[in-house]
Amino acid sequence: MQFRYPIKPFKYLLALLFVTSLANNASAAPRISVENVGFATPESVEYYAAEDVYLVNNINGSPFAKDDNGFISKMAPDGKIIDLKWIDGADADIDLDAPKGMSIIDNKLYVADIDTIRVFQLPQGKQLPSIKVSGSSFLNGVSEGAGNELYVTDTGMAPGFKSSGTDAIYKVSADGKVETILKDPKMGRPNGILYDNGNLYVVFFSSAKMMKISADGTQSLLPEPLAARLDGLVKLPDGGIAMSSWEGSSIDIYRDNDYETFAEFLNAPADMGVDTKRNRLLVPLFNENKVLVFDL
Repeated sequence: MQFRYPIKPFKYLLALLFVTSLANNASAAPRISVENVGFATPESVEYYAAEDVYLVNNINGSPFAKDDNGFISKMAPDGKIIDLKWIDGADADIDLDAPKGMSIIDNKLYVADIDTIRVFQLPQGKQLPSIKVSGSSFLNGVSEGAGNELYVTDTGMAPGFKSSGTDAIYKVSADGKVETILKDPKMGRPNGILYDNGNLYVVFFSSAKMMKISADGTQSLLPEPLAARLDGLVKLPDGGIAMSSWEGSSIDIYRDNDYETFAEFLNAPADMGVDTKRNRLLVPLFNENKVLVFDL
């Protein structure tokens, strides 16, 4: 006796399961990919709502070098470059070495730059007095706090991506006063930081870890992220928290004490921004001189 007819349904079932698995694990595709336009190690993207443009920080060389050649690009939401070197460290009146995280507060652009916070007046882009953060070595993530305060991480890295032992989290007041929130060489290289409703959320580059610091200073670890080498950290319009992972080559979203992968196969996704007008996620790819724009 030959059992011919069950074979096709069995193969069909396997194919259906395979397709369903792919669908359930689908990665978001970028709406816009901006490349081959002159970006040079883009590390951060910020949405500037007042002008409805995207600002892109370019390290342009070593992230450790005080070479005064970093620059900030201005990009339209359709991906067109408005001004590649809108703010340029090569200009005689601009100091900008290796810009990383940035935030806009009260018509001022704050930029983490090795051991200094650069400040620029908006909309002109004129440089204002910088804020020196003594004892820092790799200022990185930046987030706006309450009352025009700024929070910034020191990832504590030296050339060669070795530990410098300066791992820290700082608060900078509107008048430029720097306060140490937490400093510990064993912290694990704090990177992305997010202030939300009195709480600080921090992700780390050395391990798959997200920490919450409550308003009273209480520290707690949240559920372990999907991968390590975490970089950017932003709150999404729906309340989720998105983080970029170099190890996972992904963007993962934390909601309801769980994680889901939003996008993957990304080469070194760095410090992200959110276009609140169009509900978009803005992702620089550190190693590819590229910026991706995703619909949320």
